[in-house]
Amino acid sequence: MPKSFTVDDDFNDSRLDKWFKLKVVNLPHSLLEKIIRSKRIKVNKKKTKSSYRLQTGDLIEIFDISKFKPTDKKKIIKYIPKKKEISSYDDYIIEDNENFIVINKPTGIPVQSGTKSFKNIIDILKNTKYFENSKPFIVHRLDKETSGVLIIAKNRKYAQLFTSLFRIRKIHKTYLAIVYGKVNKTIKIMKDDLVYYENNKEIIQKAISNIKIIKSNEGYSYLELRPITGRKHQLRKQLLNIGNPIIGDDKYFLTNRKRIKNKNLMLHAYKIKFMIDNVQYNFKAKYNNIFEEFLKKNF
Repeated sequence: MPKSFTVDDDFNDSRLDKWFKLKVVNLPHSLLEKIIRSKRIKVNKKKTKSSYRLQTGDLIEIFDISKFKPTDKKKIIKYIPKKKEISSYDDYIIEDNENFIVINKPTGIPVQSGTKSFKNIIDILKNTKYFENSKPFIVHRLDKETSGVLIIAKNRKYAQLFTSLFRIRKIHKTYLAIVYGKVNKTIKIMKDDLVYYENNKEIIQKAISNIKIIKSNEGYSYLELRPITGRKHQLRKQLLNIGNPIIGDDKYFLTNRKRIKNKNLMLHAYKIKFMIDNVQYNFKAKYNNIFEEFLKKNF
């Protein structure tokens, strides 16, 4: 007799293979594919694919489940923040409701841990009162060096909703940046084919951003930026391409320009707006003191 499972709301629109690894047993993907092809896993009495998107109420039947043995995985050491660090995030909260929070992300800390970063936003927030009865879901990212508005979902339903809204470009973001030099007034929109490398394979993606000059002088320009697409390091690369790299950017800069010492990347996610169930949401995040002092000193 097969063991039966019914898909709940938390896994609506999740892939079958992801559900299996989280809810049943973590198997190598090649083995899981083989099991699915042999019809030992069925959805709604039918053979399916590992990429099938589950729907709430789907019946999943698994045959010979006792024979599946999990793969050994090295235990991932996660960042454990101090109590003082956890409480300090009260100052960054912009919105808190049952489905998501919005924070003013500080500069110098990544959204999640990586090979070069241990301390991160997610591991800090999951220990706060804002996620006592839930867990944080990443729905978009800001670079480690970038500050500003960041949405974090509290449940899978809203995580999937936000992911969909970002994908269809129904979430609109506005950034502020201070760059080197006087930006050409005729540039209203930046369009580029940005090159990325994934597993040694070259990937070209189209990037589009609107640009507006707020203030400008011979030394610097203060800009409002509205990205239409959402590519990795999009604004940083595009501003370098027009000859006006962001101050404090140690990755995308012009070698022939004298750079000032600045420990803060002058790029801030200032506003975000979107609509859910005919309700319009608008959030704004104040830039930090370093950004403010630079503005006062140079404009």
